[in-house]
Amino acid sequence: MDRPLTHHIQPDKEPLSLKNYESQGGYQAVQKAVRDFEPVDLQNHVKEAGLKGRGGAGFNTGLKWSFVPMGADAPTPKYLVANADEMEPGTFKDRLLMESNPHLFLEGIILSAYAIQAEKSYIFLRWAYHRSRKHLEKAIAEAYENNYLGENIQGSGFNLDLHIHVSAGRYICGEETALLNALEGKRANPRAKPPFPQTSGLWGKPTIVQNVETLCNVPGIVNNGISWYKDISNSEEDGGTKLYGVSGKVKNPGLWELPMGTTSREIIEEHAGGMKDGLKFRGLLPGGASTDFMVEEHLDVPLDYGSVMEIGSRLGTGTMIILDDQTCPVGMIENLEHFFAQESCGWCTPCRDGLPWTEKILHAIENGQGKMEDLDKLAHHAKWLGPGKTYCALAPGAVEPLQSGLKYFRDEFERHIKEQRCPWR
Repeated sequence: MDRPLTHHIQPDKEPLSLKNYESQGGYQAVQKAVRDFEPVDLQNHVKEAGLKGRGGAGFNTGLKWSFVPMGADAPTPKYLVANADEMEPGTFKDRLLMESNPHLFLEGIILSAYAIQAEKSYIFLRWAYHRSRKHLEKAIAEAYENNYLGENIQGSGFNLDLHIHVSAGRYICGEETALLNALEGKRANPRAKPPFPQTSGLWGKPTIVQNVETLCNVPGIVNNGISWYKDISNSEEDGGTKLYGVSGKVKNPGLWELPMGTTSREIIEEHAGGMKDGLKFRGLLPGGASTDFMVEEHLDVPLDYGSVMEIGSRLGTGTMIILDDQTCPVGMIENLEHFFAQESCGWCTPCRDGLPWTEKILHAIENGQGKMEDLDKLAHHAKWLGPGKTYCALAPGAVEPLQSGLKYFRDEFERHIKEQRCPWR
């Protein structure tokens, strides 16, 4: 099984019912885990497999779990929260899993909750994902009816309740502590770290927040083992497969499950069908809007966490946005900065004031009112909105397309200023 995330998915058909999911091996991982694994052993199993968080951070999942207090003296209740908000521009991978294979997602939640001995779990769901909600509610009801949720799951003595929380819909909720504040009914502002959620999260209790795709990887690891998970990857460092997506002016935009470490050249040319006729590739954002541009020289770099970081970008969500040679890079970046500016929670000054300022400068350049000194101002913002300068990662992510755009497309910025117009209009 080389496509553990999508092999149950049948295009244009309803997702598998619980009984049909069971008939194809579904929930065997839950039965195996509660029978053969102590919770800490399951943590180590996932850690050794090399599963890294698919929400963008790329942190080792089992290692993250190991920071949760365990044993009789650990605080209770513990919480497992699935981040299904998916507000990153250009990203649509989690929606596929929830709409088309909800029981795989639930099985991943149950296994992950068992690993940290969480008694309560929440799915923090994007407000617009109505179809996902419908299928998840049905799957949750089936799971309760068949003792995969509730009390004494499969006779193991392990209890887990699962609830859906529909998000009000702000990008900042992608930051895990802002998500927790929203779940508590508070304003979605990020929290200071430490303490980290693993020790003091939801309502002050130990909490793990995990991305949908990440959780969907866990059943396959339990069923098939560490060696299998590493073998289906092309990467030496990162195990498993990845849902890679492409949006932009390609012939076949979409989403594909491929070995971790597949190159962007293969994804664009073989799976997305190449650029539309008459257009040429100029660059791409590899993992949603908040990642640095990659250009032609990077197309053969393996799309895994370490390799992409080495060239100065991030894999992020693995859903790339393509820039073609007939689309204005300045206008594209202005559009992205407009989004990030309006989605700032306003909690810290650099993000609250710096992103609108950046957007204002870009708007002036795009509309023929820019000055050469504006490029220095943009570089200044890219520096002082970077990592370690703000309360959370929203602003550092927001300036990644800006700083890399200035690096790779500076001639386009200068042309806008010299000609006092956008050449692509």
